[in-house]
Amino acid sequence: MAASPYVWGIDIGKCSLKALRCRVSPTDPRRLIAEAFDVVEYPTMLSQPEADPVELVRAALAEFTSRNTLAGDLVAVSAPGQAGLAKFIKLPPVEAKKIPDIVKYEAGQQIPFPLDQVVWDWQRLATGMEESGFVMDAEVALFAMKREQVAKALAPFQEAGIEVEILQMAPIALANMAMFDQLPDPATIDPENPPASLVLVSIGVDSTDLVVTNGLRIWQRSMPIGGSSFTKALVQDLKYTFPKAEKEKRNAVRAADPRAVFKAMKPVFNQFASELQRSLNYFTGTDRSAKIGKVLLLGNAAKLRGLSDFVAKQLQLDVHRLDSFAALEGPAVSSPVFRESRMSFGTAYGLALQAAKAASIKTNLLPREIARERMIAAKRPWAVAAMLTLMAAGLANFSGWFASAASYDPAAYRNAFAASDAAKSQSAAAKAAVEEAERRFRDTIAWERYLVEVHDRRFQSLDLLRAVTSLLPRDEADVNPESPADRKEIHVDSLDMEYVPDLAVWFQGIERDWERTLAAAGKAPGGPVPTPPADGQPAADAAAAGGASAPGVEDPAAAKPAGPSGPGWVVQIVGHHFHNEDRHKPLEGEQFVRETLVKGLLGDLGKVPVAAGAKAGEQVSVAELGIGFPVIVQRTPVTKVKVSTSQAVGGLGDAAGRVPAAGQPEEEQFLQLKQYAFVLQFAWQPRSPGSVRPPVEPAPADAGFAP
Repeated sequence: MAASPYVWGIDIGKCSLKALRCRVSPTDPRRLIAEAFDVVEYPTMLSQPEADPVELVRAALAEFTSRNTLAGDLVAVSAPGQAGLAKFIKLPPVEAKKIPDIVKYEAGQQIPFPLDQVVWDWQRLATGMEESGFVMDAEVALFAMKREQVAKALAPFQEAGIEVEILQMAPIALANMAMFDQLPDPATIDPENPPASLVLVSIGVDSTDLVVTNGLRIWQRSMPIGGSSFTKALVQDLKYTFPKAEKEKRNAVRAADPRAVFKAMKPVFNQFASELQRSLNYFTGTDRSAKIGKVLLLGNAAKLRGLSDFVAKQLQLDVHRLDSFAALEGPAVSSPVFRESRMSFGTAYGLALQAAKAASIKTNLLPREIARERMIAAKRPWAVAAMLTLMAAGLANFSGWFASAASYDPAAYRNAFAASDAAKSQSAAAKAAVEEAERRFRDTIAWERYLVEVHDRRFQSLDLLRAVTSLLPRDEADVNPESPADRKEIHVDSLDMEYVPDLAVWFQGIERDWERTLAAAGKAPGGPVPTPPADGQPAADAAAAGGASAPGVEDPAAAKPAGPSGPGWVVQIVGHHFHNEDRHKPLEGEQFVRETLVKGLLGDLGKVPVAAGAKAGEQVSVAELGIGFPVIVQRTPVTKVKVSTSQAVGGLGDAAGRVPAAGQPEEEQFLQLKQYAFVLQFAWQPRSPGSVRPPVEPAPADAGFAP
């Protein structure tokens, strides 16, 4: 990496090599101090048929390096404008952080080659405005060169042993020079009222670079007319050899026949002015707000007598030669040789500005892999030194440990190790004893709480039986239908219960049956679910806390019906009824069970009495007793059965209600009835309504204890 404050700008032209060594002024960052320069002319121009460009450039660089020292200086070189692509893209309104992504997309659209075959770079120009991270009227400059062109431009320097840090296109170097030397500081320019655009016309050997800039925006174009076009006109019209024509062109006033020389070059004058006028018309057509200021001619061909006056007359603009640099000072500027060739140093000046980090356009077409390799190479000595230091430190550390290990005597530490092991064993035993005591204490507390809760839990089974009994359908007290089939009765054959550690497991097997229960009750899955409340909590609050809707309100967002969880009991009722005659439709079979017992267990038919606890003697909902999720898990078709009259009426008389007289034998009679049998299950998580204490589960050893 460069260690010197000086930089070199090297311009490989078609007729000579120009180089300028500069540094930024320590007192004024807008001025550059030129300490040295060099011009190496080729024996013949690179565009001549008999010329060997590679050999001529190699020889020029060898001569340049023999006369100058570049060690420690940062070097910037140029590539011809025709060798690369320059695009200036106006972006739509966009967030500032998204500009790199848009530029990458635009690069793929604007560059006519795959991006992996080119080296490209971009920079946002000073136009546009940004507010709250949003940019409008932004413009970016996009530059690209094919990799083979980049390799061709860098090859002579690599052979000469010159490390190039910056590769820039010649027209962009000229734009940097103009914005630094001939225009105000871009930071001080008002975007709403920019200065008139400056036109740089750099006339080379085979082409002319045209650069237009106002300090904020840039536009550039290469025209296929150069100094050799005037020479070729003399060769064609006056039949001169090329060297003689070149000599006559440079000294046209002192030529043998000046009139004939100017007459032969006049068509080229006209063509040059016309091409320049056409380019400026195109620029003003694309940017209606642009104003053209003065035109500056650069390059050795600009010395041609009468060219500036002729162009000024044709363009009707202020045209001058760039015969001085306003912001360049130092010993090199005062040299007579530099003053003689200063018009050809515009590109080298711009390259030196960018190398000194004083240029406005900072894009660099040097391949990133080259820069990365150089950075690694520069850091390699430090890495090696750091590695050696670490190795030395590691060796010293190892030596210390090795010496300590070598001096170790097991016999000297035997008693200490024995005491340490004994203390460790005592500590482990004490810790185990403490943990065992804590476990016993927790078990004791759990049993104490459980026994305290027995007072509230002792009547829970009775409350369950009383609730089921009260929910069984029955006729009014003064109504006694003659036929058992007309009686609103459900006969319970058995009632069993089983404790399960997690009711969610049971619910997985009856989830479809629960959906049928909800559908028959007019409740969509995910709607109101009878969630058992905590002790002391009202049923409505428990429904809200459990995620269930209030009665009559459904939750359309629920995809599946909610179910119980946690330990509890599964209660099973096996029963049947005879309410199945045709006159009973539709209240028959399964529907009779659903409209009576199931609805009661859902809490839709009122409340049930409580035997003990804080609400003893009161009516509460079945949910407050912990009852919920009734489902019919087994059903049979309605079948005809023979039922004895004693069975049908419970041993109290026949179907007509007649009771045999005392001492008369009871005659066995039978009735033909339609019977529907079913198996119903529901969840029960025992609770004592009104209790302020949360329910306490027994110790694990007695988890199956029935309340």
